Formats: sequence, C-alpha cells, structure tokens
Amino acid sequence: MNTSITVRDIDPADKSWLRRHSKQLGVSMEELVRRLIHEKRRKTERRPKPSEAFAKFFGEQHGIESLPLARYSYKPLSFVDEDEK
Repeated sequence: MNTSITVRDIDPADKSWLRRHSKQLGVSMEELVRRLIHEKRRKTERRPKPSEAFAKFFGEQHGIESLPLARYSYKPLSFVDEDEK
C-alpha cells in the first residue's frame, strides 16, 4: 500500500531546505519528510501514567486486581460527644 501526499504552495525556502538535506542524507525528499514526521510523533507521544503502565503489565487480564480508587483526606473535626449520637 503506497500513498503519497502532495503539498501545494510550499515556501520556496522550505523546499530548497528539504532538497538540500535530502541530498546530503542520500534519500528522496518524500523519505526525508516521512522521517521528520516519524521523529516528531515519537517526541510528542504522551508518556503513560504509572497506574496505566502497571495496568498494562499487571492488570486484570494477568490475574491481578487493582485497588479501587480512593480519596485520601483528613477526617473532618466533629465537636459532638460520642454519647449524644
């Protein structure tokens, strides 16, 4: 499956930069653009949260149940005597 993208109205300076760098690397301009896109996607990938990474390797499908989500906070103060309750 081979797909191509046509870019119209590209800045001539950008096109000459692509041409120059693709020639230095010994690849076509299309291949250079593919590599640049791949590198950009790799750099901007979202890192998983620790809980997501744990679930990926030790989740329910691997026989381990995760603890339920809980909110940890201070218990509110109450000035009522225990006898009054």
